[in-house]
Amino acid sequence: MKLILASTSPYRKALLDRLQVDFQCAAPDIDESPLAGESVENMVVRLAKLKAEAVAASHPDALVIGSDQSAVLEGEILTKSGNFDNAVRELQKASGKRIVFQTGLCLLNSASGNIQTACIPYTVVFKSLTQDMIEDYVKKEQPYHCAGSFKSEGLGIALFERFEGADPNALIGLPLIKLIEMLSNEGFSVLG
Repeated sequence: MKLILASTSPYRKALLDRLQVDFQCAAPDIDESPLAGESVENMVVRLAKLKAEAVAASHPDALVIGSDQSAVLEGEILTKSGNFDNAVRELQKASGKRIVFQTGLCLLNSASGNIQTACIPYTVVFKSLTQDMIEDYVKKEQPYHCAGSFKSEGLGIALFERFEGADPNALIGLPLIKLIEMLSNEGFSVLG
């Protein structure tokens, strides 16, 4: 069966490339608005499933991977900062605190209709950051398109005291450990 990543994210593509399997990327066209009263965990799983379903509609014999992520700091959902000032503000709020990333994952077998979903949490604990540290980091890495305003796979690693979670790939947006398990459930092995 073909393997399709229902995403145009270069970060998710790079993560899936690590598994050294052939796959295609396809852009899902869905409404990503949260529903009233919906928990973050339910939202990311729902959106991951919607992304997989949207792409599966045009790929009748494929394993389609959908993923969605949201970051939460003290009950507030973080969005992509978009610019220097917003990124600095986000990192000021995060200094000395923890951000929990919830990553929804869906694997849809479009031939059988079988759907597997999961929500994988991953926590980052920030050091106490000075204004100079924050501004220097934001100038150097310009993480304006990242929830939380950092790239843990880059210089952002200098912002943290520790990580907590089962799969560090979940932080970047695609929990590979759970995905490998889901693929195996569908008879798709990444290793002989």
